[in-house]
Amino acid sequence: MGKINERELCTRAEAAYFKAAKKIGACVVQPSKPQMIEHDGVHYVVLSNINGTLAVYRVRMIDGVPILKGMKRWPSEVAPKF
Repeated sequence: MGKINERELCTRAEAAYFKAAKKIGACVVQPSKPQMIEHDGVHYVVLSNINGTLAVYRVRMIDGVPILKGMKRWPSEVAPKF
């Protein structure tokens, strides 16, 4: 995988999380600091807080540009255990 700016991806993941929650009219829960995790060669951005995992985004490289893809189901190794 090419060079990944972790700070930018974490910021984009938080923005996507808040935008998705607003779109469906959900009550937004503030995530703590996002985490970049690598599992089986795939990078993920995990948003969580004390209550558990809020969202997971897979990082894909398309033409050398990192793209975030929200996941409905994620590997158990990626999300923190609560």
